[in-house]
Amino acid sequence: MYRSLTFAVTSFAFIACAHAQGATQDFSCIERGHYLTTLSDCAGCHTTAGGKPFAGGVALQTPFGTLIAPNITPDTDTGIGNWSDDEFVSALQDGRGRNGTRLYPAMPYTAYTKMSRDDILAIRAYLNTVTPVHNRVNANQLPFPFNIRLAMMVWNWLNFTPGRFVADPHQSAEWNRGAYLVQGPGHCGACHTPKTALGGDKTGAPLTGATLQGWFAPNITANKHNGIGRWSKDDLVHYLKTGANNDTLASGPMAEAVTHSTSQMKDADVAAIATYLLGTGQGGTDRPTPIAADNPTMKVGAEIYKDACAPCHQDNGQGSAQLFPRLAGTAVVQSDDPTTLGRVVLEGSRAVATNSAPTAPAMPAFDWRLDNDQVAAVLTYIRNSWGNAAPAVSAATVAKQRTSLAQSR
Repeated sequence: MYRSLTFAVTSFAFIACAHAQGATQDFSCIERGHYLTTLSDCAGCHTTAGGKPFAGGVALQTPFGTLIAPNITPDTDTGIGNWSDDEFVSALQDGRGRNGTRLYPAMPYTAYTKMSRDDILAIRAYLNTVTPVHNRVNANQLPFPFNIRLAMMVWNWLNFTPGRFVADPHQSAEWNRGAYLVQGPGHCGACHTPKTALGGDKTGAPLTGATLQGWFAPNITANKHNGIGRWSKDDLVHYLKTGANNDTLASGPMAEAVTHSTSQMKDADVAAIATYLLGTGQGGTDRPTPIAADNPTMKVGAEIYKDACAPCHQDNGQGSAQLFPRLAGTAVVQSDDPTTLGRVVLEGSRAVATNSAPTAPAMPAFDWRLDNDQVAAVLTYIRNSWGNAAPAVSAATVAKQRTSLAQSR
């Protein structure tokens, strides 16, 4: 079907979008750009809940302060209607926007740099067709000195390597397509790769999990202990398409990614992502020693679990497929960082609803019922039962998270 391996992973149409601003009647180019916009999850950041498409306004919380996603409709005053094609390509490939303005990496140009100019111009062609919205956004809400954009020159020197995706000739076309999607438009590392103190990717540990916006984006390498190495390809495909599988349900930021992006991807692309993720990364177990069942904290946690959790998740932690997540042997439970598990116990959660899985099960909050010691005990018990093994959770950790969640409401 494809002319070459490189063409296979960077394109899926033979019509180029050489000049996006004049391509409004090239419907093949626009359709392709629409799909690439979905792959890149542009709506996730640039469309507010109930707002006009791509008009900006979504608040992005970073360790350095708040950034507001800008308006990327073709409005000539407050959007990107007056941007040239070169400026648009530069924003995605090099992190330099209109008039050379340096962008912050909350706009993941560190991943989009792997996209071809033709793919980026296809996105531009599609965005040219959306309804222009006059919505002026002050994107930079960072405090001094982080609000000084010139500092990005140093940040880029330390953390950013521009360059297009290069296919691995030793891998299949499907694997390479998945690599392109994960590393480029899908920008999975923006959430799932741990960060340095300056907010750059730890390149030596790609996709091994990271904390952001009060959630822990789990390890999505082939690690069989705290990654997705135990999942089959079908398990991963089903999760990305529906937001659910027999192990877990998507919630938090991943629910948004499923809604806006992965659930709308072509089956072949979701399969390619699964092939890549399950065929790369850390395939080991890295399993710590579990905490003994007769440990006092484990005994307290067992009693709380029996009373509060077992009615849904069962005594053996197996849950109910695609309704109540399994707790036995799952990555999010055994992650070194218990942030997500603690959050759903304290604050509750609702899973994503998709056309294929419309139920959207919910978990109630327990912050009103359990104190910090009790939450720590039940989390420690869950993380070290039914074959699980993970570090104990302290009451101090729970207290800090409880305070943080209360302040963010």
